[in-house]
Amino acid sequence: MNLVIQSPAPIADSHLRPLVALARSKDPVRTDDTLLRLPDADPLQRPDIDAYCGAHRLDYAFVAPGATLADFGLVAMDMDSTLITIECIDEIADFCGLKAEVAAITEASMRGEIKDFNESLTRRVALLKGLDASALERVYEERLQLSPGAENMLAGARAAGLNTLLVSGGFTFFTEKLKARLGLDFTRANTLEIVDGKLTGKVVGEIVNADVKARTLRETCAQLGIATERAIAMGDGSNDLKMMAEAGLSVAFRAKPVVRESASVAFNFVGLDGLLRLF
Repeated sequence: MNLVIQSPAPIADSHLRPLVALARSKDPVRTDDTLLRLPDADPLQRPDIDAYCGAHRLDYAFVAPGATLADFGLVAMDMDSTLITIECIDEIADFCGLKAEVAAITEASMRGEIKDFNESLTRRVALLKGLDASALERVYEERLQLSPGAENMLAGARAAGLNTLLVSGGFTFFTEKLKARLGLDFTRANTLEIVDGKLTGKVVGEIVNADVKARTLRETCAQLGIATERAIAMGDGSNDLKMMAEAGLSVAFRAKPVVRESASVAFNFVGLDGLLRLF
C-alpha cells in the first residue's frame, strides 16, 4: 500500500526517517511540503503509525497503488460537523436559551452513548417548541460555515465524475439551502414541523437515523447504477457508522473516537479536500 501523510502545515524533514522506519517503506516522495507518500508501506504497522501521527498532528491513510478518485461514483456526506462546522440543532436551541441542554444530548448521541437516535432527536426537537421559525434563517445566515476544504473537495469530486449526496440527521431547511448553494445532486434530511410561523417541537415523516442514512446511500448508488463499493462516505458521529460501512471508502472527519476507529481514513487536522490528495 501507499502510505499518504498529510498536514495543514509543512511536514518537517525530521519526520521522514521515523515515518519510513515505522511504515517499513523506502524512497519517500514529497508531492509538496504538506504531503508525503511512502510506497510499499506495511498496513500491519497502522497502530504505530497512528500513534506517531497523532502525536505530531499528522493525518495518514493507506491507499492502494494506482487508485484514483475517478474509481468512485458517489461521495456521501453527513452535514453537521462534517460538511459544515456547526450542529444546527444546537444553534437553533441557542435562540430559546437551551443550547447547553440540547448540545449535551447531541454530543452523547454522536459519541454513541445514546443508542436510540430517534429518541435523541425527538427529545431535542421537543425543546424547540414555540420558537419562531425565523431562528432557522438566522442560524443559516449568521452561524453556518462550511468546513475547511469543503468547496475544493466538492469541485474535485465533480471534476472526477462523482455525484454528491448530503444525508443528514439534521434538517431539510439547511440541506436544501446547501444543495442550491453548492450544486449538490442529492439530499436527505428531517423536516421540522412549522405551524403559524412557529416550531411545533415535532419532526414530520421518517426520521433520518443511522439505518436510513445507510439505506439512502444504497438507494442512491442503485439509482446511479453503481455498486456501493464505489461510494465514499464521510461523517463524524456514531449515526454515520452504518452508512460508512456500506461504502468502499469511509472518511472520519474531526470525528468521535468510535468513528475514527472504524473508518478507512481519518482527517483530524487537514480539511475535507484531503480526500483529493489521497490519490
